[in-house]
Amino acid sequence: MDSAPLISFLAVDLLLVCVPGADWAYAISAGLRGRSVGAAVSGLVSGYALHTALAAAGLAVLVAGSPALLTALTVAGAAYLVWLGWGVLRRPGVPEAGEAVEESRRRVFLRGAAISGLNPKGLLLYLSVLPQFLVTHDARLPVPAQTAALGLLHMACCAAVYLTVGVMARSLLGTRPSAARAVTRTSGAAMLGIGAFLLVQRLALGG
Repeated sequence: MDSAPLISFLAVDLLLVCVPGADWAYAISAGLRGRSVGAAVSGLVSGYALHTALAAAGLAVLVAGSPALLTALTVAGAAYLVWLGWGVLRRPGVPEAGEAVEESRRRVFLRGAAISGLNPKGLLLYLSVLPQFLVTHDARLPVPAQTAALGLLHMACCAAVYLTVGVMARSLLGTRPSAARAVTRTSGAAMLGIGAFLLVQRLALGG
């Protein structure tokens, strides 16, 4: 694949990944839960691996062409964010001074995969942004291979940014329970707010 579309996609993708959203909120929350950052970020990246595989297989085109299916996926993702955000607000799970809150790595991983896998922002990236960087005429690689390459690049960006966010949250706030609790609740409120906004927006469009 030519370097020009890769560099252009990287620039746009980094801007999108660096905008705080549900993934950021989860990475920050996980960073305040002991050693769960790696599992959380692995889960988030795995969710986008699913998006990449579906897009490369051509299923993203099918979803884009089916308003009912796109609406169902968006509503499911938004509802999950609302549920998860409310849970974080109710139980921040922030460690007290010197104390770590341990969670099953598998549970942390699966929750991260669900967040990114159902994240409407990620879905729209693969449906509307990524296709703009595909070369269809005189391309060195077929479109599915190009889609996979761009998807892998997005996953690498997510891994780098979310690991940094999670580790910084843990190192800066791990020994500051009150500040950590405030940030965690803000993250929960962000997830709840994003999910509620998407639900209202999608239901309004559907109506």
